[in-house]
Amino acid sequence: MKLLVNPNPEKWKKQLARPVQKTKEINKIVKPIFEKVEKNGDKALKKFAQEYDHVTLDSLLVTAEEIKSAKDQISKELKEAIKTAKANIEKFHAAQATPELIEEVMPGVICMRKSVPIQRVGLYIPGGTAPLFSTVLMLGVPAKIAGCAEIVLCTPPNREGKIHPAILYTADLVGITKVLKVGGAQAVAAMTFGTESVPQVDKIFGPGNQYVTAAKQFANKYGVAIDMPAGPSEVLVYADDTAVPAFVASDLLSQAEHGIDSQVVLVTPSEKFAKKVLKEIDLQLEDLPRKDIAFKALQNSTAVVMENQGEALELINDYAPEHLIIAVENEEEAVDAIFNAGSVFIGNFTPESAGDYASGTNHTLPTYGYARNYSGVSLDSFLKKMTYQKITPEGLKTLGPVVEVMAANEQLDAHKNAVTIRLNYLKENKK
Repeated sequence: MKLLVNPNPEKWKKQLARPVQKTKEINKIVKPIFEKVEKNGDKALKKFAQEYDHVTLDSLLVTAEEIKSAKDQISKELKEAIKTAKANIEKFHAAQATPELIEEVMPGVICMRKSVPIQRVGLYIPGGTAPLFSTVLMLGVPAKIAGCAEIVLCTPPNREGKIHPAILYTADLVGITKVLKVGGAQAVAAMTFGTESVPQVDKIFGPGNQYVTAAKQFANKYGVAIDMPAGPSEVLVYADDTAVPAFVASDLLSQAEHGIDSQVVLVTPSEKFAKKVLKEIDLQLEDLPRKDIAFKALQNSTAVVMENQGEALELINDYAPEHLIIAVENEEEAVDAIFNAGSVFIGNFTPESAGDYASGTNHTLPTYGYARNYSGVSLDSFLKKMTYQKITPEGLKTLGPVVEVMAANEQLDAHKNAVTIRLNYLKENKK
């Protein structure tokens, strides 16, 4: 990790720049994938499975037998952990539901709003170097609570043509019945267009590599919504001398091990503390099975010494991290000053990994600075807010003239006439 001391604000963006995403080059690969999937359906998907996953598939759909077999391959300890996480995620996301809104804005004019589930949703679950069965919970649980009519899950198979048993167990536990052995940009394309095996969906959710992220942007162009433009994972830790260096180092490494294009940042008022954390990182790194991945991610990462708290918080908001850990003495003041972050973890005993797995909040969050304008996945992500209105005859008599004046001044006579013809009818049929 690089070490910066009181960097000039004019250089923040350059010094904390995320790893470059080669969008043009990636799009050149993703575009023909979309074209082939749209044209050839399952045939294209099976060909891509051979090319990218190095496996020949007779069928893309996971069978009931495979799901049953997966249950037997999962330890009791892991099953219990998944069930506990599921319960917490269900409790927190169910609490996000809002009641139907009914408001009589003026006599006889009633406006309503209620939540309606998105009917068909597609969940993309990464399954490469780390099979993210936790993401099945984060996406599947709120989709079920929302009442989505169809939930499709796509995840890449291994070279034996199998899906990680924890992914299948978790999908079954959540109640997802349609699981497909399709990964990468081709999975997003399949859910965008629909194929013989993969249903077309209305909205696509889930994290992934740069190709999956680019594919989701392509899906947008074809009228399919996406959760957010989520890319490589990241964390920023804001800590002072009241924090434990070993804790901070472990949080930074927990994100660095995600992938070589991940980024981690430490912000602290103390250069001495920063050096303690860097030393701890070196010690803990040696014991990690994924140390090669974490090491490469650390090359993209920075420790920043910011003695002035106001400037430190300004830098954090400017960076807009996916995950933000705050472990400083005046934590409440710091938390209140944050308005750009995907999810915030407060205090020395709130590791980011708790949110990744089991605290109850969602771990599908905006990255690459998109926390400035995107929220993380929530129950609302799987719902649409529809409005309704009902006007009584008496209500129209009061509201109608207002609409007539406004429509006439916009020179939209048909709009005006839609009101006038009704008001005239009421006059003619007055009893």
